[in-house]
Amino acid sequence: MPDHGVAPEFEPVDEAIRADADALSAELFNLRARLFPPSAAKPLRLFSSGEAAALIGISDAYLRQLSLAGFGPQAISVNGGRRSYSLQQINEYRGHLSREGRDYFPRRRAGDQLQVIAVTNFKGGSGKTTTSAHLAQYLALRGFRVLAIDLDPQSSLSTLFGFQSETDLAENETLYAAIRYDETRRPLQEVIRTTYFTGVDLIPANLELQEFEHDTPRILAAGQRGKHSLFFNRLRETLSEVESNYDVVIVDCPPQLGFLTLGALCAATGVLVTVHPQMLDVASMSQFLLMTADLLSVVRKAGGELRYDFLRYLITRYEPQDGPQTQVVGFLRNLFAERVLTNPMLKSTAVSDAGLTKQTLYEISRQSMGRSTYSRAVEALDAVNGEIETLISKGWGR
Repeated sequence: MPDHGVAPEFEPVDEAIRADADALSAELFNLRARLFPPSAAKPLRLFSSGEAAALIGISDAYLRQLSLAGFGPQAISVNGGRRSYSLQQINEYRGHLSREGRDYFPRRRAGDQLQVIAVTNFKGGSGKTTTSAHLAQYLALRGFRVLAIDLDPQSSLSTLFGFQSETDLAENETLYAAIRYDETRRPLQEVIRTTYFTGVDLIPANLELQEFEHDTPRILAAGQRGKHSLFFNRLRETLSEVESNYDVVIVDCPPQLGFLTLGALCAATGVLVTVHPQMLDVASMSQFLLMTADLLSVVRKAGGELRYDFLRYLITRYEPQDGPQTQVVGFLRNLFAERVLTNPMLKSTAVSDAGLTKQTLYEISRQSMGRSTYSRAVEALDAVNGEIETLISKGWGR
């Protein structure tokens, strides 16, 4: 017999989702407080004397000699008196040594254009954020001044740099604030955050960025082109406000080919397309490239400038022992030749393990995991990022 009693009460789905979102956000906030006490802010570890010397480009013995002579900042003694240095101190040594003749900072010089690297692909999980974070930190360790821009409303890059978008950002504190079309537009400098990682500043993201995707069609439909610069010029124009403060800008694009991504591609001097070596991902990339070519063609005809120093495909999450993946990589190299970076981003448990505590491989120390696992992963990352650094230098004519 059917039950004709009182119908069961269901919680409205929007309220259920909101309750889950609030609970998850609160727990993530508590997790950060437990991981990074007492300030609940991420710190950057100290570097051993050997690591510091290698980053500066001198021998450990010479660094010890300089330290004993009182030249430059004094080491921090930890772990039984072992000498360690902060990244800030490493940069101070670079500055002191550069005054002796050789330049220990690989920064851009007068006349060099700001390098803007867009990391993109519209398939999620291709490694864009991991690539962006490690590249920004590698360049900072080398002495570059880096601005990282989180252009993805999901804000994964912001999370890696210690920001929780729901609790750490108020209204109008993302890139949207600097490229929006109304009177509440803000100077770019006002939304740039200093991070714990010396040499890397960040423009964080949250869902507010999606407003740009909604505003732009309305502005275009209203024919207000004379009142506002076109969407594809807005990021380039706003970066000009702060370009003297940085050598390289890394833009972590969202996994979609919208107005934000097109703006990044038009502001870029270099483009990295991340590719996971699976045929489904390659097929998806094919569609991405076709759509990108069509849209950029329209943008170029409308007056957009597209002048890249380089366009490269980066193989990510690569497992050398996986036969099908190796075949896909060979296929891409035969097809695109030098456009495929020589070094792939290897799939590594070390990167995954670091991610459990919202860290990157450059933030953790060898002691935190197996030495061989850590060394292999760092060596692979350095090879990829070193290749990109070479492309940046070539863009500056070096």
